[in-house]
Amino acid sequence: MRTHSKRPVSVADTLAGARLGITDLVVMVTSAAAPMTVIAAGATLQWAVTGQLGIPIAYLAVAAILTVFAVGLVDMSSHITNAGAFYAYITHGLGRHLGVGGSFIAVLAYNAMAVGMLGGAGAITSSWLADQFDVSVPWWICALGFWALVTLFGVLRIDLNGRFLLFLLGGEILVAAGLAAVHVAHPAGGVLTFDALNPWSLFTGSGAVLMVIGVTGFVGFEQTVVYAEEAKRPERTVRQATFLSLALIGGLYAFASWAMSVAAGPDNIVALATEHGTELTFVLAGPYIPAFINILGHILFVTSLLAGYLAFHNTAARYHYSLGREGVLPSWLGRISARTGAPMAGSWLQSAIGFSVVMLYAAMSWDPELYLFFWGTCIGGLGVLILMTLTSAAIPAYTWIRRRSGQEASLLRGVIAPLVALVPLTWILVQTVLNIHIMLGLEPGDPLTWAAPVAFLSAAVLGVVWATVLRRARPEVYYRIGRGIRIDSPLAQPVGLAVGSAR
Repeated sequence: MRTHSKRPVSVADTLAGARLGITDLVVMVTSAAAPMTVIAAGATLQWAVTGQLGIPIAYLAVAAILTVFAVGLVDMSSHITNAGAFYAYITHGLGRHLGVGGSFIAVLAYNAMAVGMLGGAGAITSSWLADQFDVSVPWWICALGFWALVTLFGVLRIDLNGRFLLFLLGGEILVAAGLAAVHVAHPAGGVLTFDALNPWSLFTGSGAVLMVIGVTGFVGFEQTVVYAEEAKRPERTVRQATFLSLALIGGLYAFASWAMSVAAGPDNIVALATEHGTELTFVLAGPYIPAFINILGHILFVTSLLAGYLAFHNTAARYHYSLGREGVLPSWLGRISARTGAPMAGSWLQSAIGFSVVMLYAAMSWDPELYLFFWGTCIGGLGVLILMTLTSAAIPAYTWIRRRSGQEASLLRGVIAPLVALVPLTWILVQTVLNIHIMLGLEPGDPLTWAAPVAFLSAAVLGVVWATVLRRARPEVYYRIGRGIRIDSPLAQPVGLAVGSAR
């Protein structure tokens, strides 16, 4: 096997390649970020929960940090093409044990994001039908309707998913930007204000909370590297799509949330967000727009959740697939649809998880909007932040290994950029854990505040233990970890990693 080429990590019997272009990738990852959901629900709930004004500037600051992180991320993807992206990157930089630990974090995080979006779609659709048409439909019935649709799309060609998401995303961006323009055109008191964009708010005692909240809105942009196996000219496509997505997401979030603060007035935005919640963006624009635009906005709010659910479903399915392909998880998860090239078994597993969680919440009469949507996406976001932080440490380690072995590697992209990003990412991660009670709306000291950190720590420890078991009991699997080689491939030989690491 060659160890130094455009794709030094061998990938055999992979997903269908060369199906996703730059536009497809931008659509997939921007849909995962769910712009309409972040604007209508994320920003307003964050104002209400934290009482802090500077949400818009926090979005811009986080976009800048993640742009630096993305420099190293896309450089890593040019060397390692694997649907289990973070898992593979951590493995090649920090070793197989931490790689498997990271993969278990990824499985937990992306499934939490997917089922959280599913619960939100069901709950908000049920409420909207009751308010708009006086029709009573249980939330879990609505959720199962979305579940059935996503279960179908999950086994179809990935480019068909992209076209479906493009239709939904185009509508929500147009409406979100249009509502924001209306807000700016009708400022409170007739005067434009820029208080919410004051960068000094990031250096106050509340700055940490603002950054923690800001990063949750960007979860999903990192999925460009997950689709590298299915991209056309992945080295170029993944790089351009990643930076375009960050610019689109960051710009839209900052503009739309600032526009709401303008329309409400900086002194009133927190009170109005507390009063109206997810309705705030529609309430502020309502007097100046036709009624059908308001209705369309609510529909696109729901479809934003649907699009996010589909995007995270696909990502979780690809992590299941990549782990099954190598035998780290049961090998049947590595099954691909011969007709569509989709990760069929991995998709089915995610659908089974979603169905089980919805039925459990329905049976226990738990609040799906708070305890499934809000908590699920916050917890999933914490997991992705952990993965980004680990990856920022793994990229310089991998680059150093390559340089020591005589291979060409960029110091700027492979060492300096990820180390620069590692500092704020680590700080944000620590602040997220310390302030997670604020994100979840809990009182300080509530035992539930530690449930998510403990769950991810447990997943990581379980992964490390499982890697140790594989090393002793199934060395042929252990030596394939992170290499993207099927368990039944003739390339599956117990040799070290592509760059010579056998940790």
